[in-house]
Formats: sequence, C-alpha cells, structure tokens
Amino acid sequence: MVELSSQIHNETPSLPIPPLESGDRLTRHEFERRYEAMPHLKKAELIEGVVYVPAALRFRSHGQPHGAIMTWLGVYHTFTPHTALGDNPTVRLDRDNEPQPDAVLLIESNAGGQARLSDDDYVEGAPELVVEIAASSASIDLGDKKGAYRRNGVQEYLVWRVFDRQIDWFRLVDDLYESLPIDSQGIIRSEVFPGLWLDTSSILSGELQEVLTVLQQGIGSEEHHRFGQRLALASHQTRP
Repeated sequence: MVELSSQIHNETPSLPIPPLESGDRLTRHEFERRYEAMPHLKKAELIEGVVYVPAALRFRSHGQPHGAIMTWLGVYHTFTPHTALGDNPTVRLDRDNEPQPDAVLLIESNAGGQARLSDDDYVEGAPELVVEIAASSASIDLGDKKGAYRRNGVQEYLVWRVFDRQIDWFRLVDDLYESLPIDSQGIIRSEVFPGLWLDTSSILSGELQEVLTVLQQGIGSEEHHRFGQRLALASHQTRP
C-alpha cells in the first residue's frame, strides 16, 4: 500500500506556472519565476509589489520618442567612457520593485557607480539615470514608480510625458526629487552626467539633429572633460 501511494505521488504532474497579469501582487522571486516562464512577453514590471503588464506599444506615442531618447543617450555614452547604457533592462531595485525602464544610464561600478550587474545579468541597485516614456503610463511613472526610484536612490529621473508634450527631469536632493532648471533656450543639463544636455523644445518637436547639436556642445564642454578624467581615475584606482 505504501509502495502504491509512493508511485501515485511520483506520477502526479507538477502544476503549471501561472502567467503574469496586471494587478497580481507578488514577491520579486515569484515575479521573476513567472516572467521567465513567458519568453514571448517582452515587458512586465513589479512596482511596490504589484505587477504591471503594458499593452502593445504604439509608434508615435512610444516607439518614436523612445528611439530619440536612445539616440541622444547613445551619443553621450559613446563619448563618455566608463558609462553603460541600457535599453529596457530589468532592474532589481528592492524586494517589492523590479521595473523595466525605457532607458538607464549607469556609471560603471568599477568607476564608482552605485549599481552593478548581477551574475545572471540583471541590473541590481539604483542606476544613476532612469528614463521613462510616459503615454498611458504617466500616472504610474509619476506616482508609485517615481516613489520607488526616489526611495532607492536613483539620482536623476527623466519622464517624457508624450501626450502633454512635456519633459520632467528630476534630481535627487536630500532624499527628495527636485526639477532640474531649464535655461532661457529650453536646455536642461544633467548634474550627475556633466555634458548631458537636452534641448527640450527640439526633442519634443522631433528635431533630432538640433538635439544632437546641443548635446555635442555639452560633450565638448570643460565639465564633461573633467568628468571623464574623474571616471578614468576612479576606474584605474579600483584595478587589482
């Protein structure tokens, strides 16, 4: 009888892994388990313990702005050694938050950056800069997600509110997010990444060539040169 019960137990099929659905309340471990079991799913986030699975992304309200941001950041990254640029990477912020930002710009950990890549190739910790393209997700990006980024020490947070035609760029100051100033020409300058200058009116109007012209001015500035030297020195000092 014992042998028969053991045989029945061994033949019992394992339960299927439930799919991720918006509104699920999960631990980060369970979120990752379900996400990995859905290879067709390209984006899902855990924000304050709640799962968000976005709808299909439209071209003009997300794909095109996203492409412009990645071009802008990509040029800066190219001319700024010891930085790392990620497109939609999963970020392990804390036990209840595992967002998948539209873009992150990091200082490499060996050059003094605060985030690192895990052994299984996820970002762990708070990137220096996080960018979100917010269309229908604006209430989340400027609500719970903003709070999670602030609490975990993301130094700068840029939100492009597509429908509002507005760029919000925040800097963490004394544990609170404050808006970075916009000069008379509509340019915002990063304080964490010297030389990362954004012509807001041009990027909102789709004038990418002008966006890159202003960025090149920032990259050519003395502050960017000093920043590069500082990162190179920090990287050299951490070498074994």
